[in-house]
Amino acid sequence: MKVLTLNFLTCAVKACKSTSAAFPLHPKDCELVSDTLEANPKLLFNILPRIDWNALIITASELGFPTLPPTPPTPEQLENDPKMMQELHTLLLETQISEGSLVCANCSHEYRVKEGIANFLLPNHLV
Repeated sequence: MKVLTLNFLTCAVKACKSTSAAFPLHPKDCELVSDTLEANPKLLFNILPRIDWNALIITASELGFPTLPPTPPTPEQLENDPKMMQELHTLLLETQISEGSLVCANCSHEYRVKEGIANFLLPNHLV
């Protein structure tokens, strides 16, 4: 599961649907792997407006990545800062969670990640 995917996931428990604490899910005891992909600036420019930047800052810090700026960079800023572009590319597109858990801050439910796939099936009492 790519780190980028975490920016679009929220807790599936019915009681969490109406609370903002259910997003983002927090990585716990995660094993990270990295794929080397060719940098694609246009893809990164198109992804950035769709990202919840505050959630990305939280996720990046919990995974031990360098501190991100408080606001998302513009395409012009990224073009002028190749180091930042590479760091975002590495974080969003190359880094994957292969094993571990994703935890909801609201209900503390843990979604297991095994072999890069998160299990979002809920027990009957949580549906």
